[in-house]
Amino acid sequence: MLEQMGAAAKAASYKLALLSSREKNRVLEKIAEYLEAQSHEILLANEQDLLEARRNGLSEAMLDRLALNPARLKSIADDVRQVCSLADPVGQVIDGGLLDSGLRIERRRVPLGVIGVIYEARPNVTVDVASLCLKTGNAAILRGGKETWRTNAATVKVIQQALEECGLPAGAVQAVESPDRALVNEMLRMDKYIDMLIPRGGAGLHKLCREQSTIPVITGGIGVCHIFVDDTAEIEPALKIIVNAKTQRPSTCNTVETLLVHQRIADRFLPALSQQMAQSGVTLHADPNALTQLKDGPAKVEAVKAEQYDDEFLSLDLNVKVVADLDDAIAHIRAHGTQHSDAILTRTLSNANRFVNEVDSSAVYVNASTRFTDGGQFGLGAEVAVSTQKLHARGPMGLEALTTYKWIGFGDDTIRA
Repeated sequence: MLEQMGAAAKAASYKLALLSSREKNRVLEKIAEYLEAQSHEILLANEQDLLEARRNGLSEAMLDRLALNPARLKSIADDVRQVCSLADPVGQVIDGGLLDSGLRIERRRVPLGVIGVIYEARPNVTVDVASLCLKTGNAAILRGGKETWRTNAATVKVIQQALEECGLPAGAVQAVESPDRALVNEMLRMDKYIDMLIPRGGAGLHKLCREQSTIPVITGGIGVCHIFVDDTAEIEPALKIIVNAKTQRPSTCNTVETLLVHQRIADRFLPALSQQMAQSGVTLHADPNALTQLKDGPAKVEAVKAEQYDDEFLSLDLNVKVVADLDDAIAHIRAHGTQHSDAILTRTLSNANRFVNEVDSSAVYVNASTRFTDGGQFGLGAEVAVSTQKLHARGPMGLEALTTYKWIGFGDDTIRA
């Protein structure tokens, strides 16, 4: 089955690479139109996935990731339309010039070819990936989690109808509908057909892909994100940012998981934090120093476990640790962070500059919520992933991250001396 899908995707990628921006936008507009016109089928499939997920005891955080409703589906369709308005990077000349030999060279952006994406309970990823791949002339093979297979199948069916309506092969966007995990291992070795692989899920999936894939892998999306409140931060603005970073949508990878508080303001800041977190329904997991300040407050609090510093809660839970200074905060982030998104709340420019320069994450913020690490928020349109590695792409991956380049030489019967 996967062999046939790979061959179909590779054949489709050759046709997609020749499309003009106008032709690609026409396909995307048709996809957005069909997603809204056939929303009933997608939402019905999603209800069935949710029903089974609840029976299987999925957490509320995972159920939130999985759930679609008319508003979310409309937002997904609008994201596709937003991609239409973005500049097409394919064909862009990056640089070049005339050589002493008389050869004129240029470096031109081209599609990667076939993108494989393995993801878990996030049905929006199906459309995000498809739209970005089509805009950049790439075919896509999608393997969603077993929790979303009905939703993904219904969504891809709609996308394929739009493709065929525009005279393009359905193989341009395909979904692996079987929940059989053995197919993941098979997909990791399809280097004959797939040019780049993007896993979007937990640490286990990323580890599997790094160790087993024969295809170049872009890893990321695991967000053990931090906020450091230094001793010059203003309490009220800081609390507003923390509430947003923790509660705006707790199940996302750019949600803050650990709060680091400078010891000089701990006795003033932590009681105010307890009040705010109680109102927001957040449970605190505190180190011994923070626990002393928080135990008599209104927020639910318990002693932090060492392993909780290294994992995502994806829920209304927050680690709180008192640190000695900026050096201590940076050391903690280096030890426990995932190079996703980290922030400093400060009124001192030198502290802000040190944090920005010394915290080696794909997105670093000064006096802002970590929740901004998102392709749409960065003006990239719908993102295919957030990369926490350093080669090829880093941070939210938009259109340019789905292209490579080729060198083109123009001569006049030119030969090498």
